[in-house]
Amino acid sequence: MKKMLLVAAAAASLVSPLAHAEKVGLAMAQLDTFLTILKNGTLEAGKKAGATVQVEDAQNDVGKQLSQIQNLIAQKVDAIIVNPVDTDATPKITKMVTAAGIPLVYVNRKPVDFDKLPAGVAVVASDEKVSGTVQTQEVCRLLKGKGSVLVLMGELSNEAARTRTKDIEEVVATKECSGIKIADKREGKWDRTQGQDITTNWLSTGVKFDAIIANNDEMAIGAINALKAGKKWTSSSIVAGIDATPDALASMKAGDLKVTVFQNAAGQGAGAVETALKLIKKQPVDRFVNVPFELVTPANLSKYSGKN
Repeated sequence: MKKMLLVAAAAASLVSPLAHAEKVGLAMAQLDTFLTILKNGTLEAGKKAGATVQVEDAQNDVGKQLSQIQNLIAQKVDAIIVNPVDTDATPKITKMVTAAGIPLVYVNRKPVDFDKLPAGVAVVASDEKVSGTVQTQEVCRLLKGKGSVLVLMGELSNEAARTRTKDIEEVVATKECSGIKIADKREGKWDRTQGQDITTNWLSTGVKFDAIIANNDEMAIGAINALKAGKKWTSSSIVAGIDATPDALASMKAGDLKVTVFQNAAGQGAGAVETALKLIKKQPVDRFVNVPFELVTPANLSKYSGKN
């Protein structure tokens, strides 16, 4: 009988490591429309892989996010996925997590210390050099290379906002689009209400413009709302965003938003989980896992319905 118990115990010790379900911490900057889709993609991918994903929402507070990451480290999760509130804080996050020996994946927002990331750290995102570039090239085409544009910028603490804005500036500096001038740029912090308020202010000052280029769809929709409220909207008005969120696609279908760029939120979430699980198993991963951007216009809108 004693021998049978020893055999059973030995068998149990062999099975338990295999039965271990990886626990992944997900530290989100906030849960706006786009990032909620990303979070849901992460949860779905974790479920399919048999892993549990614990979500923390920093509500756009850097201090709160750092505290949440410290708590995840204390819980000894198997990996941590971070969508940083402030990409300038990523060196501190990288140091905290790697010092604990926990695999780390940044998702959606590229850390400022990307070129110095140690082994066991990866980034799953889309190449921001593409997003603002294809967006502005399409606006340039619609304007036939001439006109005045206003720019709504995301939070400038984020690498994505800085790069997308730089993309706009670089496109209007090209020969094909050199007839386009940037009349003003304002930081709308990715927010629909702020995008609306800034546009309302522009209208009150009488600034002349032919298009509004926003770093994301939320601000673009806010700009459209302001133009309509100010009775400055026409069917030919040009407003461009980025992300191809459900609200943005609905706006485009209604004939309002003219340009957006599909950023695969669910794909980024799933890619982050896949990369985290590979790092846990010490399998090789690319330092940067690219989830491509795609231009969306009324001509190809149907292709993207339901994707985000």
